[in-house]
Amino acid sequence: MAENEHIAKQAENLASDLFAEFFWDRVGPTNHDWACEATEEHGVTTHPCDVVYYYDEPYSAQRTYVHCDLKSYAKGSIKSPAIKAALISLGKQIACADKSAEWQEKHAHDNVTYSICGLLFVYNHDGEYDADFNASLSFVANESLQLPKGKRVYVLGPKEIYWLDNVSNEIRRMRGKRTPELPGQEHCSYYHPQLVRKANLQVKKAKGATLETLTSPVIILEARDPKGSAQRKVVIFYSRKGDSSDEFIYLIDILRKYELLDERTEVKIKTLNPSENSSPTFQKSQQQYIEGLAGTSTDLSEYVLAIKYEPISEIKTSYSTVDLGTWS
Repeated sequence: MAENEHIAKQAENLASDLFAEFFWDRVGPTNHDWACEATEEHGVTTHPCDVVYYYDEPYSAQRTYVHCDLKSYAKGSIKSPAIKAALISLGKQIACADKSAEWQEKHAHDNVTYSICGLLFVYNHDGEYDADFNASLSFVANESLQLPKGKRVYVLGPKEIYWLDNVSNEIRRMRGKRTPELPGQEHCSYYHPQLVRKANLQVKKAKGATLETLTSPVIILEARDPKGSAQRKVVIFYSRKGDSSDEFIYLIDILRKYELLDERTEVKIKTLNPSENSSPTFQKSQQQYIEGLAGTSTDLSEYVLAIKYEPISEIKTSYSTVDLGTWS
């Protein structure tokens, strides 16, 4: 197997480990080509498919299939032309997948209402990329992607993958402690609130984190008591630095609106590489929030004070090309 194939394998391995912790399931073959449905328009006869994952949507009775293009780049290879070419190619793949009987036979389940979206997964395998990845995306005009109406392509760059890798590692660490802080996966799910205009239609079925969740600054994991009591644990992974009281007050208010502050819920907020003063800032935010509750339930004040705040221990996942078979 060639060296570049081993490098590509790194992105595949990381994506597999990562999305399993967010309750995405893989479906169909990996690393295969399938016939293009618009050869003249797209200028190719086949499209590639690295891997397809799926999860059930919480707010609609449908399934989302995530058609992935997995890239593993060194620092110097993450440049606008490469990202633009990958996105344009992925846009064509999504346009064809929606009308391809071959793609659907390989990846879609029978008797399921579904949608297909694209995901460009850009892993920096040497861990040295420190530029503004979004600047690479600014050169890609939406119209150049040739996406059908209603279709979407998402991008996870090095920074987002690093964050999600740390979240998934922290979940495994909490679950694997001698005295576990979280129960097994069968007792956990990602929290989708009952919104005013969007009821959660698939509470038991939609356990996975959606792409919207994974690309937002707040990821909420809910753990039920394996013994069957009404007690639960809620872990909020917050991607921002905690620089100000205002952002923590806003976060606490979200928890209140989502009805996550009550006598049966243990709440913990975790941040990665937080501001130096994030812990005292959070304590002040709790106090300020309670002051704003004057004249309301004293129970809510207790629930706010009971919220725990902890930084995450940073990790950087790397894969040895020796382990992947470069050397024989």
